[in-house]
Amino acid sequence: MSLLSPDFQFSQRSLQDYVDCQRRFQLRYLDRLSWPAVESEPLSEQEARMRTGAAFHLQVQRYLVGVPAERLSAMLASDHADATDLRGWWDNYLRFSNIHPVQEQLVETTLSAPIHGYRLLAKYDLVRWEAGPAGEVTIYDWKTSQQKPPRQWLESRLQTRIYPYLLVQAGKFILNQEKVDPEHVKMVYWFAEQPREPEIFTYSTHGYQADHEYLLELVCEIEGLAEDDFHLTEDEEKCKFCTYRSLCDRGISAGNIIPGQTFAAEDGAGDFELDFDQVAEIEF
Repeated sequence: MSLLSPDFQFSQRSLQDYVDCQRRFQLRYLDRLSWPAVESEPLSEQEARMRTGAAFHLQVQRYLVGVPAERLSAMLASDHADATDLRGWWDNYLRFSNIHPVQEQLVETTLSAPIHGYRLLAKYDLVRWEAGPAGEVTIYDWKTSQQKPPRQWLESRLQTRIYPYLLVQAGKFILNQEKVDPEHVKMVYWFAEQPREPEIFTYSTHGYQADHEYLLELVCEIEGLAEDDFHLTEDEEKCKFCTYRSLCDRGISAGNIIPGQTFAAEDGAGDFELDFDQVAEIEF
């Protein structure tokens, strides 16, 4: 019998955790173990940055749904007078992103589709598209890490595979289209600290088919594991920012935030709980 509950929900973060360390997946998603270890040091700096990142996402969300930029800037000045990073990110967004409110867009949208009897879901910062069957569909994801990750690192992350895959799989229900052609989909990572250097990944039919097979194989593999089959990663570098490291005898002290590592510490930090009555999905 599988350890997964029938209503288990997979996300890019849970699958990334499994790929990084099977034991972490087991502790976090199957055992639901809360472990008090600090993910990274200095703790106050990391917590502050995560709060500022959330505030930036909310600022952009309000702008994209129609709140005037001037009003938002004034609110920012009064409500976050000491948030230098947030003001700088917001200024960078207005000056360099070239992403303005349009009619054909969805902001902070969650999408779900079935996979091998379970659900696969993703929360998108922004999806916008051109009307018509040949219209381009673009996924945007805002990143607020201090250092821009290498392109190869981003390419290896499951978010880069799952977000376009899921949009092709189930996006027609939120885009009001007969289907979403993988050849017309691209994903853009926009960096608040490096606003002129977005990373763009184009999708393809071949990529969609490969991702479908890979994700299905991954879910089937997880479903088939017994309790003693979830092994620790052999790469102990991955343990530095893991809350379970002391439980696994992989160290006590948290990893230090240093330039070049912040993107690893913050990856997946914005995970979420979902009310599926509010999720666009395709039926089983």
